[in-house]
Order: sequence, then structure tokens, then C-alpha cells
Amino acid sequence: MIQRRTLLKSGAAAALAAPALIGFAQQSITLKFHTFMAPMSGVWLTMHKPWMDKVEKESGGRIKFEAYPAMQLGGTPAQLYDQVKDGVVDVIWTLPGYSAGRFPKTEAFELPFMMNNAEATSKALWDYLHTVAADDYKDTHLLAANVHGPGVLHSRDKLVKSVTDLRGMKVRGPSRPITKMLGYLGAIPVGMPLPAIPDALSKGTIDACALPWEVLPSIKGQELTKFHSEFDAQAGALYTAGFVLTMNKARYESLPNDLKKVIDNNSGLSTSGWLGKQQQSNDPAGKKSATDRGNTVYTITAADAQEFKRKAALVEVEWIEEMNKRGFDGKLLRDTARALIEKHGKTLKV
Repeated sequence: MIQRRTLLKSGAAAALAAPALIGFAQQSITLKFHTFMAPMSGVWLTMHKPWMDKVEKESGGRIKFEAYPAMQLGGTPAQLYDQVKDGVVDVIWTLPGYSAGRFPKTEAFELPFMMNNAEATSKALWDYLHTVAADDYKDTHLLAANVHGPGVLHSRDKLVKSVTDLRGMKVRGPSRPITKMLGYLGAIPVGMPLPAIPDALSKGTIDACALPWEVLPSIKGQELTKFHSEFDAQAGALYTAGFVLTMNKARYESLPNDLKKVIDNNSGLSTSGWLGKQQQSNDPAGKKSATDRGNTVYTITAADAQEFKRKAALVEVEWIEEMNKRGFDGKLLRDTARALIEKHGKTLKV
């Protein structure tokens, strides 16, 4: 009889505990992911969605994402960082250059002719942001950082073969160093975020834009421009732009340790390199969207690129001076960025 009562008592306790255990096992956390990229862009389809899917899978479904491309939660691209800092959203992917001067040290990677390969340069950016530039994103929990492939000039009505051809053209640039570079090259620089480009090209507000190939189809740039000028690989990349994938700090800290580990496993150096590699891997499809329409693609040779480099070098000089005035060691920042890019570039070549 005593044994039967004990068994009944144990069974009742187990029954009472079961709902709580089941509830704990099924408990999930939903994270809001916000970005300015279009839902049909290569970045969204081959970078953002796979990253979210991987996190969800590795968490056993305990982390779920509400995904909002194309600024669907409101605001402007320049406001994304504040949205994640303030907890309006949980995770963002954005271009810090949209907030001119706010993330000054990151700008070293947007200086002309700095990058070699998007995967290597993205790894270099991650290392850079955890050494000499650790305070740029201190208000959030940085998950990854990456750059896109070599920048290309896309023009409505005029083929750009030399620096002279840019004189007087209104050209869109994505960030402060790049718009300054366009000015030194003789263009009339116009800073604007990606979503504003189609309307600006259609209305003639700008004559051309500086973009990597991969993003062209997402804004129908191959329809709005007829001429495309890229640089020979031996000449180096005219420019690149840096992006960050970052999370609200308090939201990250509130996660259980096992879910923090899932996030950690999908963050850092390798994730940064993967994002850069994925973004540049979309360049051929973007280029094909232009050639399929019969658009003109011109390659600026290494020899002809020298004049671009000579004029664009003034941006670097000015940037170092400005960093010094802001209390930073501009030369150290530039040299560190360059050394890290070279280091990771050599690693890929092995």
C-alpha cells in the first residue's frame, strides 16, 4: 500500500511538472531583423535569409525571426543603427556610411583603392573593428562586418573612360569618403542611400551612380543606365563600402547561454568573410543583367587607372588630417586597415 501511494504521488508530481517542462522546451524567442535592402536583392536572398535560416535551425527553432526588408518598419536607412541601439528592432544590417562622420574609423575601409577581395577585406574589417576601432559600435553587440565587391560607375547617357569624362557629371556616392573621392575626380558628388537612386536617375537628379554590380538588378539600374565602367583587376578596386550586422546589446544579453552560443557561432571573423564572399559572388549576375540588355561595359585599364589613383589619393590625405584633428591617429588607422587587408588577402591566395 505504501509503495502504491508513493507511485501515485510520484506520478502526480510528474504530471504537474510536465506542462512546465513542455512549455520551457517549446519557448521561443522572436527577433526583429530590419534592413534597407529590397526583398528581391541578392543581399537579402543569398545573405540575410540564409543567415537567419541557419540561426533558426541551429537553435532548434527556439530563435525565430520576423524579417523586414526595404525599411518595412519605417524610418530611413540612416536611422537603422539607432533603431537597433534603442531596441526598436533586435538585429540590423546597414551601411554605416549613411550616417556621415558618425563611425569615423570605419571610413578607412572606404578610402579609394584600399580593398582587394570582398571576403579578405571583410575579415580585415572585423579584425580592425576589434582592435584600433573597437569604439565605433560600442552601443550595440556587433555580429559581423563586411564589404561589397569592387565599385563600378553606372551612367545614364555617357561612357566614362577617364577622369576627364567625369567632369561636371552628377554622381551618387554611398558614403562620405566616396562622395569626396568623386569630387576630387571632377564629378559633382551627390550623397544618397540606395533606395533613392532609381527616382534620382529617372528624374535626372543624378547622371550616374557608384555601385557594385550585385546590387544593380534590385534597383533596376540596368534599365536606368546604359553605360558601365569597371576597373581592371590589376588596377585595384575604385572603392568599396563597409556594412555591419549588429544586435541590440540588452537583447543579446537577455538570451539564455545556449542561444547566445548559437548567435556567437554565426558571428565573428568567419561570418564576416562569408558575408563578403556571398555579396561579391552576386556581381556576375548583376553584370549579366546589364549585358543582356545590350548595355556598354567598359574596363578601365591599370594604366588609365593611374590618373584616378592620383586624384583620389587626396581623399586619403584629407581623411588622415581630419582623423588627427578628431583626436585619432589617422595614419595608424589607415596603415592598420591596409595591413589587415593585405594579411587576409594573402591567406586567401594560399
